[in-house]
This record gives sequence, C-alpha cells and structure tokens, in this order.
Amino acid sequence: MTLTPQGVLHAFGTPEPDAQQQALQALLSQPRAISKAEWGGTQLANADLPQCLKNQWVQSLAHAVNGPDTRLSDFIRHVIAPISGTRRAVLASDSGFCLDRIGIAQEEADAVSAAAADFSEYARRQSRRGWHAANRYVAFYDDPMLLMPAWTFVPFWVAGAGYWLIIAGEPLLNNLALVELVWGICLAGNRFRSEF
Repeated sequence: MTLTPQGVLHAFGTPEPDAQQQALQALLSQPRAISKAEWGGTQLANADLPQCLKNQWVQSLAHAVNGPDTRLSDFIRHVIAPISGTRRAVLASDSGFCLDRIGIAQEEADAVSAAAADFSEYARRQSRRGWHAANRYVAFYDDPMLLMPAWTFVPFWVAGAGYWLIIAGEPLLNNLALVELVWGICLAGNRFRSEF
C-alpha cells in the first residue's frame, strides 16, 4: 500500500494536518511500502482504509516497493521534471529558496521561488483571517481563455516544513513522480531525526 498522487496532495496539502492526514503521511515515512496486513498498525489505524481506497488516496501494490534511497540533491531534478508537460519545474522552500530546478535558468528559478515565499506569507495572513482556501494552489495564465496555465504553484508540507512545487506549462500532478518526490523528502528528513 502506498499513497497515490491524489493521496499525497490530500495528506501533505495543509500546514496543520488532521489525524487522518498524519496517518496517511506515515505511509511515506517508511523505507518501503507497507502491505495491506500492516495497515492496522499504530498510526495507520487513524486512516480508514475503505474510505482511503474510495477516495483514491491509497493504492495496493502488486509487489513490495522500496522508497527512494539516494541523496536528495541527486534525486530532485529527476522527479520534478515529469511533473511538468514541458519538463520545466522548480522545487522551492516556503521561505523562497530554490532547492532545485530543471529546464529553467537559475535567475528565473530564484524569481519564482521568491514569488512562492510571497504566496506563503499571503496564505498565512488569509488563514489568520479565517480563509483557508488561500493555502491551496496558485496558477497564472498567458491565455485569456484560462485553458492552460503558464505557471502553477503547488504547496505541500513535510514534517512542518513548507515547500512549493512550481511547474511551467501543463501540470502533470497525477504522476507517481509526485509520490516519489514527497517520499524522498520524508525519508531524507528521517535520516537526520534524532532518536531519544
């Protein structure tokens, strides 16, 4: 069992996850995908498996799958490229730092990363006012028909740290590369977590 791309967007799509979202996040904190028999484990008991399957947040796998086991810096550009129809994307921190990019000049990547930081601050301000929809996605269009975004900004949070996936051209979010990206970030964070 592992998260689907839709499951990643649901589970990691808010800075303050509820119990079910935290349980779903636990799926990507493991070095390998769990079996259906392991689902009833401690934290996963908070996520209702039938509901998760119905909402297509999780999927059964035919065989065991290991999580990404590589340096994050060597890994990011390979998993963010397929999320863009033009293979142009940036991964940024919510504080505005470009963590990696593919197909985009450094200067432009820095500019859209700074814009992501501005959106993060805007979303926090609106949340304090009671409007939580600002924590979702942002898109910019060159076409007045608004058919295909020129830029799409997708926020997500892993272990309290905010990230923005900034996609040039057509966003291909229904892609297992999104699961791999978030799984890789989760596992990288686990490597540095102290055990007391």
